[in-house]
Amino acid sequence: MTEQSQSGAQGGPMQVDVNLVRQLAELLDATHLTEIEVEEGDRKIRVARKAAAVAAPVQYAPQPMAPAPAAAPVAAEAGAMAPTVSAANAVKSPMVGTAYLSAEPGAKPFVAVGQTVAAGDTLLIVEAMKVMNPITAPTAGTVRQVLIENGQPVEFDQPLVVVE
Repeated sequence: MTEQSQSGAQGGPMQVDVNLVRQLAELLDATHLTEIEVEEGDRKIRVARKAAAVAAPVQYAPQPMAPAPAAAPVAAEAGAMAPTVSAANAVKSPMVGTAYLSAEPGAKPFVAVGQTVAAGDTLLIVEAMKVMNPITAPTAGTVRQVLIENGQPVEFDQPLVVVE
């Protein structure tokens, strides 16, 4: 990780906000970026890492609990009725953050199940590092499922909305 300092208005070195540098480094990890730069006034901080071969992320599945013998047929029937998520048509989060379904509290949601959307229409917003990032429909289609709730934390590559 590197950081770039520039001289302040007084001609001395700039004071580095170590917490900000750590947050930027965490954001690099979360988004799989290799470089990020933040500029505020005459202060500029750049955090970068050399691209390295990275092993695929390990995902741990919860340990299945053994159902009682009488509950097994009921569980199988419930699973058959549960709606399935088509991963091929799910719009996924490009970052870690907090998902919002509307532009502001109390406002109408960007989309609703059954609504037709055009490519590029905003589906929701993911806030990361106090930046609101619109998540748009990659193609035209109909919103089949909204897989998250308003204000819910989301992970990188988590399915958010199904558009078919």
